[in-house]
Amino acid sequence: MFSGLIAYLGTVRALDRDPRGGIRLRVRAPGAVAEGVAPKDSIAIGGVCLTVVEHDDDSMVFDVVPETIDRSALGSLRVDSPVNVELSLRLGDRLGGHLVYGHVDATARIVGKEPEGQGHRLSVALPRALAPYVVEKGYVAVDGVSLTVAATRGDRFEIALIPETSARTTLGTKGVGDLVNLEIDPIARYALAAAGRYDARDPSSDELAWAYEI
Repeated sequence: MFSGLIAYLGTVRALDRDPRGGIRLRVRAPGAVAEGVAPKDSIAIGGVCLTVVEHDDDSMVFDVVPETIDRSALGSLRVDSPVNVELSLRLGDRLGGHLVYGHVDATARIVGKEPEGQGHRLSVALPRALAPYVVEKGYVAVDGVSLTVAATRGDRFEIALIPETSARTTLGTKGVGDLVNLEIDPIARYALAAAGRYDARDPSSDELAWAYEI
């Protein structure tokens, strides 16, 4: 489990292609390693939950399987690409963002980025399947960054990026046409699923439940 608050900006040091379709990914992030990293730890790289297979004082290594490549933007990484790095939450950590699983729901393109005040207005294409879960003032994780939705406009949603977020994450350097990972707020997912089940309920079962309560 993650919070979407990015503590470290890492750099891709190696992308070794596996003939079976996967990738062995090496990410340089000495600050994250110094905080305490061990094999089998869960680390979010660009918003994707990956498992550490080995590390040294400077870098961490991950096996990225074809399923993850197909469902995320990790396949578009190149050597020297910057990536957002977040260590998994510990019990008792302050939750300053929102709950993020590191399970990417979709990838999408940045379709607009304009200066706004001290920061930028970022527009991201909104996949139709995710549209019900992305609402104004709700949360969404973009490349693992916990962000508040400033507006939704049909086939896109907008984010008001503050300078701090631009400076500490890859969203500061990404621009129009770049691919990002999207993860919806899990609370929105559960709430919508519960509402759907309630709407599809058998009315007679509710009446029976009321009868037992009486």
